[in-house]
This record gives sequence, C-alpha cells and structure tokens, in this order.
Amino acid sequence: MCHGRLVLALAAVLLSAAIFLALGVPESLRVAVSKFSPSFSEALPQGIGSEFMPPLDEGSLLFMPVLLPSTSLTEVKRIMSWQDQTIKSVPEVLSATGKLGRAESATDPAPVEMIETTILLKPKSQWRKGLTTDSLIAELTQKLSTVPGYVPGFLQPIENRLLMLSTGIRAQVGVKILGGDLDTLQRVAYEVERIVREVPGAIGVAPSRIQAKPYLEIIPDRFLIAQFGLTMRDVMDYVEAGVGGINIGTTIQGRERIPIQIRFQRADREDIERIGDIPVSTKNGASIPLCQLAEIKRTIGPSEISSENGQLRLFVQSNVSGRDLGGFVHELKERLRRELPLPAGVTLEYSGQFENQIRAAKTLRLIIPLVLLIIFILLYQTFHSFAEASHVLLAVPFALTGGVFLQWFLGYHFSVAVWVGYIALFGTAIQTGIVMVTYLEESLIKKRLQRGLDFNHDDLLAAVKEGAFLRLRPKVMTVSTVVASLIPIMWSTQTGAEVMKPLAAPVIGGMLSSLIHILIVTPVIFTWLHSRKKVRKSL
Repeated sequence: MCHGRLVLALAAVLLSAAIFLALGVPESLRVAVSKFSPSFSEALPQGIGSEFMPPLDEGSLLFMPVLLPSTSLTEVKRIMSWQDQTIKSVPEVLSATGKLGRAESATDPAPVEMIETTILLKPKSQWRKGLTTDSLIAELTQKLSTVPGYVPGFLQPIENRLLMLSTGIRAQVGVKILGGDLDTLQRVAYEVERIVREVPGAIGVAPSRIQAKPYLEIIPDRFLIAQFGLTMRDVMDYVEAGVGGINIGTTIQGRERIPIQIRFQRADREDIERIGDIPVSTKNGASIPLCQLAEIKRTIGPSEISSENGQLRLFVQSNVSGRDLGGFVHELKERLRRELPLPAGVTLEYSGQFENQIRAAKTLRLIIPLVLLIIFILLYQTFHSFAEASHVLLAVPFALTGGVFLQWFLGYHFSVAVWVGYIALFGTAIQTGIVMVTYLEESLIKKRLQRGLDFNHDDLLAAVKEGAFLRLRPKVMTVSTVVASLIPIMWSTQTGAEVMKPLAAPVIGGMLSSLIHILIVTPVIFTWLHSRKKVRKSL
C-alpha cells in the first residue's frame, strides 16, 4: 500500500511479458535485429503457436502409404506383406493388419495402390525406456522408407476417419490445386511438394500422383462396324467377354450361389495380339478378328479425376510434427506466395485439419469478446459505476498472465481446449474480484460511519487493509481448492489427458496470478480510485 506505483508498475511489466511471450516479436523487428545480431534475433521468442485441438493419443496408429499408380496388384500385395512383417518386428507393436484397395462400401473409393494398415500398440508401460509416440513413428518411417515411390504417412484411426469425412484429405494439412488441365496441375503439384518438404516440421508429404496409370484402350472403327452390319454394342460385348468376363450361369452349393464366369486367362488378357484375335460374329454367321474392327493399344492416363467447384482438383498433403499447425501453414503460405509462380487459371486453397482451426478461430473471435461484454454488463449492474466495473474487469488480463506463463513453460499451443480453460478462468477471476471489492466497499462504508467528517487518507488505507485481511483466507482457500482439484490432471497418463492438460494449465496458472492480483494489486487500485473521488469532492 505504501508503494502503490511500484506495485502497479510490476503488474504492468508481468502483463507485458505475458503478451510478449504469447504473441512473440513482430517480424519487422526481428528482421531489423537480425541485421545487427543474427544469433540474438534467433533467440527472440517466436510466440505461442496455434492448433485446432491437442492430438489425442488413441493407442494405435493408421499407416497409409501410397504407391505409384502403375504399380501392379501383385506388387502391391507383396509390399503390403513385407510392410506388415517389418512393422511387427518393432517391439512396441502388438499387431499390424493391412488392407489394399477399396472396401465393399461405395463410400471408400480407394485405388489399388493405396494401403491402409492398422497398427495396435502395446501399453506404454511395456515400451522401451524413453521412447515416445513421435520417436516410434520416426523409427517406423525409417524402416519403411526403402521402397521407391513409397510415401509413408502415419495418422491415428479415428483422427484419419474424421479428417476424411470432414475434408476429404487424410492429413493435417492439404494444399488443393484447382485448374482446368490435369497435366498442368500435376506439374504444379510436384512443385508444391518440393516447397512443402522444405518447411520445418513437414512429415509424410505426398502429392496426388494421378498420371502414369496404364490403360488398355480399344477404339472401335464405326465405319467398318457399320459395313458388317454390326453395332458398337455388338463389338463391345465381345470385348467384355474376353477381357472383363461375363457370367454364364450360377452353381448352387447348399445355401451359397456362386456365379460362373468366363474370360481369357491372365496371360492372354495382357497380350494385345491375343485380344486382337477375339472373333466377332457378324449377322451372316462369319467371324472377323477384333483387330480389324478396332484399334487396340496401350496408353497412359490418369488414375482418377477429382473435381471441386467445377474445376479439376489435385492436392498435396502433409502432417506436422515438432511445431504448431498454425505457424506451419502461415510459413507454407508465405513460401508458396514467394516461390511458386502459378500458371493462368490455377489457384491454391488450403484444407485438412487446418480448416477446423480456421472455423474455431472465427467462433472464438466472436465468443471471447461477447463473454467479456456480458461480464462487464453484469459488473456495471452490480456496482452502478463504470470505474468500479472496469476495475474488477482488470482481473481478467492479470489472470491471463499466470496462465500464459504456465502454458508457455509446458509447451502447449493455443487451441480450442486452451481457450475453453481461459474462458472458465475469466469467470472465476471476476467472481473473486467482485467479492474482494464488495468487502473493501463494506469496510470503507463502516470506517466512514465511524470517523464521520474526520475521515482522511489514513482512514482509507486502514479500511482497505481491514477489508483485504478479511478476504485473505477465503481467497487462498478458493484458489487452493481449484488448483488442488486440477493438479492431478497434469500427472495423468490415461486416454484423453492430452486434451485435459492444455485445458487445465491456464486455469492453474491463472488462479495463482489472480490470487496475487486480487490480494495485492486490487487494494492498490481501489485506494487510488477512492482517493481521486475524495479529491474531486473536495474540489
């Protein structure tokens, strides 16, 4: 109370330091400092990163590599068998089960060259000492990176399904390339892949590789077909029978019904000359080889054609490790803007988990100011004074101070979970501030009634001290209860703790800084406000 200015100055310094840690050094200042001392510029705080939600440890992994489109089914099966054995050789893996191609559901249009392997992990108590999930993924990636054209990519089963359902991209970040020509989009995709790989934190970078899919193309000659009195359907029925196969009957075995299909053997289906020898019967009973009625050749084309908003679409996907998602996407956008000249008609968009983060940020920009506005209105209704309401509302930024320091120390990024913790902290900090100010007001009124016209500045200090002393024990007990109830979460290792810890950290740190603010800073501000009131009345 005797050093009010010093107390307020220290509080302002702590608040400024918290803002400095949260936002980091502006890029313009960092560039200016780097001209004089590059090492000092690198040591300046980067700010706390951002992400949608902390990653939830599901206790299992989903491995989704993509091979070249021209890879044969036999080769994909061989690689899948090899990778399952390789994954199982790691001591922490309980089982590995692979699936290639699409399932029977029409909602899963996966190509043959895509493999999905579900990896069940042993409990972490059985892992090697010091091994983490990230280091396990790094070890598996190193073991599985020996196949040419093979891009390993790790996610978790539930996380992957949610990403696929919400964005259509099986990664945390996807750069969508939109345009009107597939060849141009493919070239741009490879350039985007090169740039993404150079961004720190990028892992499992994989572009859409839709070109180089081998096709057998049969182009009937309509003029010759018409000369022999045939139709396109007549000719293509023979092609279907020889290459694709047709059902000619059904065999019954108990309750089972098994279709009987005929077609060329595999060796004949892969031989263009044998396909050209397929006899096509005319209306008069003669047979003409297919090669005389159609052009038969092998071509290279796209493995799939995707579109979005009326434009063809390719994408480059990437996961992020060792840094925040928001910072990664921001740096990626800057690099693509500087280093990638886009052809005419080609545009870039960003998708993946980052879409969820953008939507969450928009919602929080609306919710947090609305919460503070509602709090201020309620405070004004309580005290009938803008000064008193603003005074109590100051508890919010000072409560943030401890939350930001603890969040920075523990390495948590800003996420929806963290902001939920801050919103909960706002209410608790404001409530304790109201109680403190109410007791100070009651103590002040009591002292004025006792002293009457003799009331002076020393009486004001005595009243403030008396009111603050009365709230010391209740305030400490309130903070102790909240902190004691949340601290066990910080030592939890159960599923879901990854989300609960970032939520609890701001509350724990904020309650401690709120305690200091309410017990020390609030009485100083209260005394200053009422001293000014007394001066104005005397004038």
